[in-house]
Amino acid sequence: MGKTLHKLINLLLFTALLFFGSARQVLSQEGVAVSDAQVTHVFGEEIHFSAQIITSNPIKEALLIFREVDEENSRVISLNADEEGYISYTYDASENLLHPFAEITYWFQIELANGESFTSPKYFFTYTDNRYEWETREEDNLRVHWYEGDETFGLSALDTARSGLTDIGLLFPVDTSQPIDIYIYASPNELQNALFMGGETWVAGHADPALGTVFVAIPPGEQEVILMQEYIPHEMAHVLLYRYVGENYNLLPIWLLEGIASMAELYPNPDYELALERATENETLIPIAELCLTFPSEQSDAFLAYAESTSFTRYLYANYGYSGMDELINAYADGLSCEAGTVSAFGETLKYLDANWQETVLGANLSGVAFRAILPYLLILTLLIIVPLLLGVFGGMRNTSES
Repeated sequence: MGKTLHKLINLLLFTALLFFGSARQVLSQEGVAVSDAQVTHVFGEEIHFSAQIITSNPIKEALLIFREVDEENSRVISLNADEEGYISYTYDASENLLHPFAEITYWFQIELANGESFTSPKYFFTYTDNRYEWETREEDNLRVHWYEGDETFGLSALDTARSGLTDIGLLFPVDTSQPIDIYIYASPNELQNALFMGGETWVAGHADPALGTVFVAIPPGEQEVILMQEYIPHEMAHVLLYRYVGENYNLLPIWLLEGIASMAELYPNPDYELALERATENETLIPIAELCLTFPSEQSDAFLAYAESTSFTRYLYANYGYSGMDELINAYADGLSCEAGTVSAFGETLKYLDANWQETVLGANLSGVAFRAILPYLLILTLLIIVPLLLGVFGGMRNTSES
């Protein structure tokens, strides 16, 4: 019995030595812990970071590192810890802008006086626009957020998003595995203030495709359903097209990006037709090739650019269908130039397609349309009559020279 008890005590002592020895080894390897990491923010004004560094060694330097999740460049801030290891920092969000509702990742890197360094785990928070009290309704990865309007308003927006998703699927393959967040501001001014867009008072929608986020300005009222059907599917199309082609989304011409998004609208803008008619009559249409990289900054010209992009993209879809548009999207995503993309997908130059669209859809240069219509018959006539005639003439000249 005594020997058994003695063995048991030795086993317990051995186990304790192993445990405490292991604990001392972990402490020497780590040496540092970060406790009570917290973030608070006032949207558009400031973000406050705080934490406590627990260590038995003096702290030489503490670094706060943070960035938006999909951002390449991190912000690195050097901090001083007080005697108890507390650190804090207030970031000026009014001058150093961050995207609204972006997910922010942050962490701490600690350098001790003895030369050892420690990197904390990564922490996350969402930079919400907390100036407003948001309501949320969601269904099948579609999430609608609003702060003005009743329950019917939110459900109507959700219905519009669902219908828009169906129609977008008729234009290109869609991926609904990740959420799409739709934030509805009550006025264009409030939207632009959130996005720091200053001055573009005519802009009522914006999408951040990489974040899967849509922003629209829709005031509750008589026009709310029409505005929902116009703005929500348009911006959703940008998000879903980004998911389809990935980071090469920005290689697509602007006219195609906006043309596809406008085609997704459940309520097409009726003023586009009027703008196109006036520009056709006044011969002020913008060549599609000039809309590859950017749109005009002046409001009326930008509106015409949207109208042209919508009509031109519809023309391509009507003539080449779903598969043709898919080939065009992927040709541009593969890096082909604005001109080479249409040649690869359709075998026609962008200049030719532009002219044909103006003639057949807008009714510009009707003589050109007539010429294109009879061109195949002229070629046949040339082959049947003119070529034999020329051969006869040259044959006669040769016989004369031989005689």
